[in-house]
Amino acid sequence: MSAGRVEFRGVTKRFGTKQVLADCTFEFTPARFTALIGPSACGKTTIIDLIAGYERPSSGAVLLDGKSVDGPGWDRLVVFQETALFPWKSTLHNVMFGPLNRHAARREAERQARAMLARLGLEGFETKYPHQLSGGMQRRAELARALVNSPLVMLLDEPFRGLDAMTRELMQEYLLRLFEEEPVTTVFITTEIEEAIFLADRILVVSNAPASLKRVIEVDLPRPRDLKMLSSRRFAEIHSKILDLMLEEVKKAFAEGAGDAAEVIESYGRAARSQSADASGEASRDGT
Repeated sequence: MSAGRVEFRGVTKRFGTKQVLADCTFEFTPARFTALIGPSACGKTTIIDLIAGYERPSSGAVLLDGKSVDGPGWDRLVVFQETALFPWKSTLHNVMFGPLNRHAARREAERQARAMLARLGLEGFETKYPHQLSGGMQRRAELARALVNSPLVMLLDEPFRGLDAMTRELMQEYLLRLFEEEPVTTVFITTEIEEAIFLADRILVVSNAPASLKRVIEVDLPRPRDLKMLSSRRFAEIHSKILDLMLEEVKKAFAEGAGDAAEVIESYGRAARSQSADASGEASRDGT
């Protein structure tokens, strides 16, 4: 069996009287990129926290390669929504932190850190502190800090949230290139349908809270990928399928919301369907 298989077996999670996850049974396949998508506040981050070992299931089991996840470990590393770089450490020393804490010799830790920073296009920024880096550079430094430890599982919780559109695209391409060079079990949370399709091998669509698995979508776009695929017919077909599933769950999420929720949902649906139609039309013109 390949290393890095994560399984959820009948997992339920409660915080006090609030149920966040309901009978979740699914798996994350070794060396494949899986995106988690669902309504806001539906429980996606809780799934990441359970895999990371920050939380324990109320019932059921979370397994890594057949063994129960009982706490945090270097075999599962998280890149969070907000920057978690140590502000008092340079970029190089941030990336060296993991190897040093795993008792690597200082010279070897520095060698590994410099190699990883170069791989992520941060050569020459080793002595800079986090506040001296752009948002995209901070994200790359965080990826470097995680990847230098050679984890079995990479967990990314909306890591590109808050970046401008151009920087977000660049970060997607960086992550895609890293994954295609050295595939590792990857779990990526996003609320962006396009981002999920562009990056992932498979997409788990989860329901409104309490979250459970609604559908597994296989993304059969070939690798290596590039941004041109966003205008392909197959991309538009997958987008439309996920959009329909998401709209069902968004309606549930708004069921007890404001009186104009239906208009918000319908407006979102029209805009997203128009985007899918544009992609489909472009694909037809290109013959793809």
